[in-house]
Amino acid sequence: MSQGVIRRVAARELGQYFGSPVAWLFLATFAAVSLFVFFWVESFFARNVADLRPLFQWMPLLLAFLCPALTMRAWSEERSQGTLEHLLTLPAGIGRFVLGKFLAVLTLLALALLATLPLPITVALIADLDPGPVAAGYLATLLLGAAYLAAGLLVSACTGNAIVALLGAVALCGGLYLLGSPLLTAFFDDSTAHWLRTLGSGARFESICRGVLDLRDLYYYVCLCGVFLTLNVYLLERSRWSTARSGRHRTWHAVTLLLMANFLLANLWLERLPQLRLDATGDQRYTLSDATRRLLDRLEQPLLLRGYFSPRQHPQLAPLVPRLQDLMAEYAAASGGRIKVEMIDPAEHPELEREAIDRYGMRARPFQVADRHQTALVNAWFQILINYGEAFETLGFNQLVEVRTAANRQAEVRLRNPEYNLTRALRDVLQRQRAGGDPYAGLDRPVELVAYVSDQALLPPLLDTYLGSIRAQLESRVAASDGMLSVRWVDPAADNGAVASRLQEERGVLPMTIVVGDGGEFFFHLTLEDGHQVIQLPTGDFDPTAFGRTLDAGLRRFADNMTRTVALALPPVQARMAEHHLGAPTFNQLERQVGEDYSLRMEQLDDGNVSPEADILAVLAPHQLSPRAVYAIDQFLMRGGTVILATSPFTAQISDGDMALLPWPSGLQDWLAFQGVNIGNSLVMDPQSSPFPVPVIRERGGQQFRDVHLLDFPYFLDLRPPGLHGEHPVTASLPQATMAWASPLQLTPQRGRKHLTLLRSSDQAWLSRDPDITPVVDQRGRTHFEPGPERGSFAVGAVLRGRFHSWYSEQALPTPEAELAPGAAAPPLPQLLEHSPHSARLVVFASNDFLDDQMLNASVAARGTQYSGALELFMNTLDWALQDDTLLSIRSRGQYNQTLPAMEPRAQRFIEYFNYALALAWLVLVAAIGWLCRVLRRRAWRRELAL
Repeated sequence: MSQGVIRRVAARELGQYFGSPVAWLFLATFAAVSLFVFFWVESFFARNVADLRPLFQWMPLLLAFLCPALTMRAWSEERSQGTLEHLLTLPAGIGRFVLGKFLAVLTLLALALLATLPLPITVALIADLDPGPVAAGYLATLLLGAAYLAAGLLVSACTGNAIVALLGAVALCGGLYLLGSPLLTAFFDDSTAHWLRTLGSGARFESICRGVLDLRDLYYYVCLCGVFLTLNVYLLERSRWSTARSGRHRTWHAVTLLLMANFLLANLWLERLPQLRLDATGDQRYTLSDATRRLLDRLEQPLLLRGYFSPRQHPQLAPLVPRLQDLMAEYAAASGGRIKVEMIDPAEHPELEREAIDRYGMRARPFQVADRHQTALVNAWFQILINYGEAFETLGFNQLVEVRTAANRQAEVRLRNPEYNLTRALRDVLQRQRAGGDPYAGLDRPVELVAYVSDQALLPPLLDTYLGSIRAQLESRVAASDGMLSVRWVDPAADNGAVASRLQEERGVLPMTIVVGDGGEFFFHLTLEDGHQVIQLPTGDFDPTAFGRTLDAGLRRFADNMTRTVALALPPVQARMAEHHLGAPTFNQLERQVGEDYSLRMEQLDDGNVSPEADILAVLAPHQLSPRAVYAIDQFLMRGGTVILATSPFTAQISDGDMALLPWPSGLQDWLAFQGVNIGNSLVMDPQSSPFPVPVIRERGGQQFRDVHLLDFPYFLDLRPPGLHGEHPVTASLPQATMAWASPLQLTPQRGRKHLTLLRSSDQAWLSRDPDITPVVDQRGRTHFEPGPERGSFAVGAVLRGRFHSWYSEQALPTPEAELAPGAAAPPLPQLLEHSPHSARLVVFASNDFLDDQMLNASVAARGTQYSGALELFMNTLDWALQDDTLLSIRSRGQYNQTLPAMEPRAQRFIEYFNYALALAWLVLVAAIGWLCRVLRRRAWRRELAL
């Protein structure tokens, strides 16, 4: 019976809404504002991320205004027109009328949300959209809207003036949003801001929209609805009462207070329970992976996980602190008591702050914040310490946070794959502790610190003090190293400046200049050397307290410490040319990335040998390799090793607004052809491409001008499934990768060997042999790339595995190089191996430049966030080849890695207008259904009257 009353009231209310302009204005305004925000305010296509965050981000604010407009007349009109008294005298309980009206406005909100449903469908058709956060976002919007609607009904029941009801409801809903908004929380410390975010409607909404369905967040909105609807029923019921008090009145008071107390206290009860949540993301981004749990099972002693967080953070960092704390708590829970989690405010623990600075090399980071009175610079802690025995790692702002910038909107700040960073740090400390925690334990040969330091009289006072401090530290470190560390001081001015000249020519080290004073020049260059590799020690801001940590980090580059060794062969680079982006590609970012996970050795192949410690050999952008270098690669493969080659007949050179395509003979063409790999003498161009800031030629009035435009550049292949092999471990978890200046691969099957294409262009790609790669802009500001006569899909990356035969089994062995000095003997070649075991693997990427620093930096500039797709591809290849799958499955998790494919502006406009049309069609369909229902209802009435 009660359900029938509720349905009839809801149907009556819906009929009244659709019989007036209110429902149509609400539906049209909601759809128009949502689509306008999505495509214009948040610039969906320029943002270039395949998610619906632009749609849901504004919902708390949008609904705070639209929901009160829908409910302002719900009860106020009943009161002003005198129909409320009639309702109060009906035998049905007033609660049924409240629920009926609530169900009616909630139905209208659901109909409005359906108008935006084409958006996720459209995005899913053009890109890889994770449906979990989308469904969670719609659920969060419905719950948030329900809370706002319940609040609006409550305010409407308090007054007979619809305008007053509108303003009061907007104030109430806006206050709920403002409680957790950065506009308010920025004025308080982190603890108070956390409680405000807990009370506010926006922070919990954002948490659900991430794809995390936490029972506490869901119940929060149920609680708001329950409290507001309970008060609504109570206020209307009280309108029935006479002024004389009775026991029934006291019962209503007690029941109302009891219901509200239960709704509110249940929040506190849920806060104390373990997390009851569902991770709705497709890759389980917010759930500890099996790889992390396996690593936690290897812990043999307690591990300390300590967070250093200041109570006052930057407003955009403050919401990230609780997420990190929750993640650290998950690590502790999954470890079975082997991880101890601590959260400290260094300002309240000066002894721990001093330890963090002196022992761990951690420091607070300055952030600009504003309070009620001024704008100030605050030194805030935002770091995590992982300490296992004597080994430790630290994670700071740069490792934990990812920032996406854009010219027309506020920067987005999110966590950068925190589980990957924590698990990688945990793995590193576990490996070092097993090696004894001693930085010298993994050294297989002595390491020498060579300090190229000018005479003390030439140094400025700051460096003079720094020099005295590190001298004392080095003396104690050398004494404790048991002969594994030595120090040599070299004056670059010695031998009439010959040392300084050699530093500049061979290593590109230039003298520093004193800015204040006479402008004198001096050298202060520290390196670690062991005869096989040279590592520069960064001096940073010349802080003596950080030198010990810097030295330990450098020594770890020479130590095995149970880590695998990657031999990296790069083309020779002239420092002065590299400053102007001329000459060979540079791979500094790749070196840093590899050095974080593996022991890195820079390999020189001209001696015909690869270091015996190397577990894998990576040769990038090889240029005119000598026969002995080819022999070294050949024999490393014959030893059963894995060789990774990134090579192409061309390389691109972009400098000072000029772009040129240069021939880049590798010296490996014949060897690769013998192994069944042929790299075409052309470049693959694909309309499915990535954006790139390209120098273009603009023609005006017969003159040519050079500009830089951000274009979807066909030479930058935007590879995504199915162009990325979906089952191979290297590419299975990779959402996207960009291959710059790639050439086509052709693989010839050979007996005893398997090959697999990892990377492939779209089927609309074509080949180009045109050396002129600079686009030309026409009079309308458009660029044109003429497709080739034949289109198809071209392989640009492949894996070969099995039995390989040595090229030198049919060729003469390399002879000593002609460049050797007279009388100098060439180093002996290792004994020839004619074939490899079946474990040998050859990985070929047909591009010299896809890992180049300049290309990676340009991708960052184009995307507005750190681009890591190419680096992740290379690191996944290393993990797979070295059978280290600890991080393989979680490395590619990220907030901004699901990007949109390349689209013409015309296609973007079509998608935008098509969504507008679908929203309008939905409104027309709702109107048609409403008209049909009214027609059927009239016919039913006529039949009844005729009877």
